[in-house]
Amino acid sequence: MHARAHAPSPLRQALKDRKAELVERFSTHGKIDVLLHGLCHAVDRSMREAWAEYGMPDDFALVAVGGYGRGELYPYSDVDILLLHRNAEDEALIQHVEPFIGFLWDIGVEIGSSVRTVDECISEAHADITVQTSLLESRLLAGNQALFDEFQQRFSADLDPLAFFRSKQLEIRQRHAKYQDTPYSLEPNCKESPGGLRDLQVILWMTKAAGLGNSWTELSARDLLTDRELKELRRNEQFLKGLRARLHLLARRRQDVLVFDLQTALAQSLGFEATTTKRASEQLMRRYYWAAKAVTQLNTVLLLNVEARLFPQTSGVTRVINERFVEKQGMIEIVDDGLYERHPNAILETFLLYEQVVGVKGLSARTLRALYNARESMNAQWRSDPENRRTFLEILQQPQGITHALRLMNQTSVLGRYLINFRRVVGQMQHDLYHVYTVDQHILMVVRNIRRFAVAEHTHEYPFCSQLIANFDRPWVLTIAALFHDIAKGRGGDHSTLGMVDARTFCTRHGISKEDTELIVWLVGEHLTMSTVAQKQDTTDPEVIRRFAEKVENERRLTALYLLTVADIRGTSPKVWNAWKGKLLEDLYRLTLQVLGGANPDPHSQLKTRKEEALGLLRLYTVPERAQEALWNTLDVAYFLRNDPADVAWQTRHLWRHVDSASPIVKARPSPIGEGLQVLVYVRDQVDLFARICGYFERKGLSILDAKVHTTSHGFALDSFLLTDPGLDTSYRDIINLVESELVSLLTKAEPLAEPNKGRLPRRSRSFPVTPRVDLRPDERGQYYLLSVSANDRTGLLYAVARVLARHGVSVRTARINTLGERVEDTFLLDGSRLQDSRLQIAVETELLEALEP
Repeated sequence: MHARAHAPSPLRQALKDRKAELVERFSTHGKIDVLLHGLCHAVDRSMREAWAEYGMPDDFALVAVGGYGRGELYPYSDVDILLLHRNAEDEALIQHVEPFIGFLWDIGVEIGSSVRTVDECISEAHADITVQTSLLESRLLAGNQALFDEFQQRFSADLDPLAFFRSKQLEIRQRHAKYQDTPYSLEPNCKESPGGLRDLQVILWMTKAAGLGNSWTELSARDLLTDRELKELRRNEQFLKGLRARLHLLARRRQDVLVFDLQTALAQSLGFEATTTKRASEQLMRRYYWAAKAVTQLNTVLLLNVEARLFPQTSGVTRVINERFVEKQGMIEIVDDGLYERHPNAILETFLLYEQVVGVKGLSARTLRALYNARESMNAQWRSDPENRRTFLEILQQPQGITHALRLMNQTSVLGRYLINFRRVVGQMQHDLYHVYTVDQHILMVVRNIRRFAVAEHTHEYPFCSQLIANFDRPWVLTIAALFHDIAKGRGGDHSTLGMVDARTFCTRHGISKEDTELIVWLVGEHLTMSTVAQKQDTTDPEVIRRFAEKVENERRLTALYLLTVADIRGTSPKVWNAWKGKLLEDLYRLTLQVLGGANPDPHSQLKTRKEEALGLLRLYTVPERAQEALWNTLDVAYFLRNDPADVAWQTRHLWRHVDSASPIVKARPSPIGEGLQVLVYVRDQVDLFARICGYFERKGLSILDAKVHTTSHGFALDSFLLTDPGLDTSYRDIINLVESELVSLLTKAEPLAEPNKGRLPRRSRSFPVTPRVDLRPDERGQYYLLSVSANDRTGLLYAVARVLARHGVSVRTARINTLGERVEDTFLLDGSRLQDSRLQIAVETELLEALEP
């Protein structure tokens, strides 16, 4: 008979005490292997005691599998077991197995279990590589030894090491793609991300399956690892294991992602202390990125070495490249292990060949290992060698392969050793809630984006950028500007100004012409300017365009800055770019180009042109001749300059019959610019109208990208909004009728404004709060006031701002809503008549700051 189904408290308490003792010892001494093996032994002991106390049948075997089978347990990891049996009847399984599993849960073991026969194990392993991997690391805990031996014998006989290797290779590729193929995200997964613990486990699974060894020591003994690589690998593995264990303990649950919320506590538990220039969390993450980078390098070397052992027939020389290098199955290989020590110039030549030799897709294990061991040769003398400078510039000037070459140079630490200031930003975090990559990865992403403009296969992404770069002489200057635009981040001071010094030094040392040097240095210094003008200033104001044109001076500079700006914004975060920002930048480019070409930005000629274009479109809608005049006569020049002719035509088509409408008119359509919804509101003006509309949109979860607010000469508000819904699963067409009817109803009732909802900050924003900032100042003519607000984004924020303005009777003329990841930087043009009262101005600013507080 088996024991009673409820857990006896002594077993549960004993396991709890053992775990607590091990954790306490780890907190004191920090020895990670003692903790992982100790936790495993503690659970082993409880398992065996439970097996004996529960009285399981003799023809069953209790087997540890997966990480638990490997003999390692993290504080909150699942305990994976296999209950092996010889074709037991269903009734017997129900009678014995289910109560036993429940019993294990009761004594505090979080079980992941499977119940199979040997045949079922073999069948499942065939069907699922994950099951096969889990069974590869099996260990008998209790029960029938003969049955377990039979399972192991049949599993080993059935395992195909070559097929297993190929499957694991594909699995690695899929897993890395899931994490954007980079260890450098700001919240990496220390187990699954590239350079994480899983990369190391995969190697040992492959070598175990192939009979090449079960540990790093065994791999070293078989010459798959050098002594130096073995030492580096162990050091970084220990760090990652310790990190993961501490994460579990801090979160008090299974936690493998280095979330912002835990980074500071984690850093402090490892002894990192904040300095005047760096947070403790930044120092920790830098250490993590260096470890992940080393693991990535060593992992690549090992994978290639294991592949060469498993597939010796495919590892021969394919062709001779020159007297120093050959190609082996698409990989560049050095012909002599001591090449880089004797001829350091060959280091950069490797990457130039990688770009130039058709069909090459990487570097061989021998080459990677030699680069890894040649780091001492990459010194000041090597950096200042004229031949190396020529080679590096040539790498940047190649027609193709630049992005891949630079990424490979970064992975192998060559790029940071050649450009010392680039080395300083490797693993440098950016706490601006805007960038989602470290500085070095962002820089390489911007280089990639610029290069993609010139690649035929990507011309559909940004046709205008591709058209511009195709006509741009010496496009490699853009690559250099991209490489230096953020290189001075984290040093203190203005990174644009410091970066200009670095860029000029580089250009001088590499013999770049004065003209190209001046362009590169200027681009680094001004790389944020175009984005700021397009997103924060009124580009319908001829004076804004004229000032910007004076700054850029000529068409080459304008084109270069435009291309760099698009590439830069695209390289910050997948969430930051949208079609609306693209249109703002393109409009600014085209308007500035006209001024640089000698055109004088004359509002009257623009007004005439826009009206004529709008009239042409209205004729297509069969609007009667001169029908638009009643509406247009009530609108000022600013309305026509701020709206595209297509928008003017669309709005006129819906409003020409309703110029003096007693009830609100609301029309919506899918945005003509990318994803989103465009909404037109026409109603008799009221002070709190903008706040009322913002409140409705925010309740609906619609984010306002842009708002244009106009007041007709006879007291009607003609407002236009561009909206998006990040969580919308269906088409925007599906919500058009709903928005139109609900907004008309809301504006008809004119109920008092509701209290703003002070929504919770998103998790990342709570970790890195932005100090709310309000800047209110008159424009040059004193007719309007410009209000800039900066804060962490959250639900209800825009409504809170609009409500403060409404309460003080301040009218909004235009609103430019700029969301940068989890941060907002919004700009409003306000009617200046009331704000000339300084006391009111102070009251508005004070209340706005209160409203921006989360």
